[in-house]
Parts: sequence; structure tokens; C-alpha cells
Amino acid sequence: MGLTARIRTRDGWAVSHAVVTLTDMTGSQVLRAEADIEGTVRDVNPLPPGAYTVIVTAVGYAPAAASAIVTASGRAEVGTVTLARQGGTELPPPGPWTVDPAHSTVGAVAQHLGISSVHGRFTEFAASIEVAPDDVTKSRVEAVIRADSIGTGNAMRDGHLKSADFLDVERFPEITYRSSGLSVAGSDRWTVHGELSLHGVVRPVDLDLAYLGTGADPWGGTRAAFRATAQLRREDFAMNYNQVVQAGIAAIGTTLKVELDVQAVQGDSLPQA
Repeated sequence: MGLTARIRTRDGWAVSHAVVTLTDMTGSQVLRAEADIEGTVRDVNPLPPGAYTVIVTAVGYAPAAASAIVTASGRAEVGTVTLARQGGTELPPPGPWTVDPAHSTVGAVAQHLGISSVHGRFTEFAASIEVAPDDVTKSRVEAVIRADSIGTGNAMRDGHLKSADFLDVERFPEITYRSSGLSVAGSDRWTVHGELSLHGVVRPVDLDLAYLGTGADPWGGTRAAFRATAQLRREDFAMNYNQVVQAGIAAIGTTLKVELDVQAVQGDSLPQA
């Protein structure tokens, strides 16, 4: 195989429409290849040994260049090329945005037996975002999650999670989050400060937020995408149940990793189906 490369955004997403151009030391184009749906370029034609320049372009992103050395094998392994958005970050237009649950995921990951992870997700939730027109740090986020919508793919485990040992969904049917402000953490990253109400306990929780971009949808609307993560300690929310197995290893980890993949529609309501 002559040339291999992976094209990614700063958040690790594949750039499927990227184009890779290879030029030799005279500036002459030797190869031009497009990335596949996984953001990967694979060209099977062997290349003459020597030094080359790799130029990666994609609509909406700033071009990136890298050097590559082709050995006697005729292969050039460029590795991962990270593209930055063109002209820095374009923030979502100001005003209200409504999270689309059908295209969003609210998930949590817990460690099991100290060696693997169990993934769960809530399937019923509603959330709204208000992007401030003058200062993005004044933007607001509110979310309500139905606690009994938790699912891990195992009915017995889901029933236990809904019980008084964990979420106690009969007493505390809703999980809520309300932001109190944002602080800048990078060109397209923020820390969302807010309060999480979970299992009858209200505590401050910060979300690490990345903005993934804005684009038109097939129904004439505009959508924005975000990814957010947070780390929670179960004991902070009075969920202290655990079972110690052999050698003092806890069956369930004491922390939870929250993973949010959010797609929001511009406006204060979702489009009618």
C-alpha cells in the first residue's frame, strides 16, 4: 500500500470529505486521494522513495500540511492529520435551541469488577439551550431526564438501578440540570457550570463541552451539535450501594462518567413530524 492517512477533527471525528494531495520536492503533484466515510485514505500504488509534502484540505476546515518520507518499501504512513475549523470557531447563532432526543444520547459509564465498563443510557429527556447574543459565557442550558428511562441492555440490572439502592425512581422520578454560567476552555471548548439534581441531592457539576458545528437539516431547519462529559462520584448523590467481591474489589465503581452527544434544533420547539 502506497499512502495511508487518517483525517480527524480535534474531537476525533472522521472528516469523510477530506482530500489528500502528495507533492514531491519539486512541488509536482504525485497523488491525489479522497478519504472514505471513516476519514481514512488508502492508496495502493507504491511510491518512489524520497521526501514528500502531504497537503490535506476539506470544505469548512483550514488546510493542513505534513512531511512524509517514503522508504524503499514504497509506503508512506502519514498517521493521523487533525484539521481545525476554517477561521476559528463559528459559534451557533444566538437565541433558543431545542435538543432533539431522537438524535441525541444521554449516557453513563460505570466500571464493573475493576476491569470492564457497563454502559447505560437514558431514553426520555428534554433540554433547551439559550445562546447569548453578546457573550457566549452568558448562555444557558436546562435539562430534565426521566430517571426510569435508564437502560443497560439487561432487565435485571435495569430494575436494580431503578430501585432505592441507586436512582430510587419512585421517590425521585426526574434528574435535572441547570447551568449557572460558562467559562472558555479553548477556541471551541467551554466548561459549563451548573447544578445537578440527582437522587434527591443537588450538587454543583461542571460539564466539559465541545462544539462540533452547525448545519442545515433536510427539513429546512438549522442544527448544532455538541459533545459533553462529566465525572460524578456516586457517594456525592447518596448512592452508596456496593458489593465487595474477592480480594476487596468492588463490583461497581465509585465514579460514573457521563457522556452526552447532543443535537439541537434552532428555535424553541422541535419540528412537527
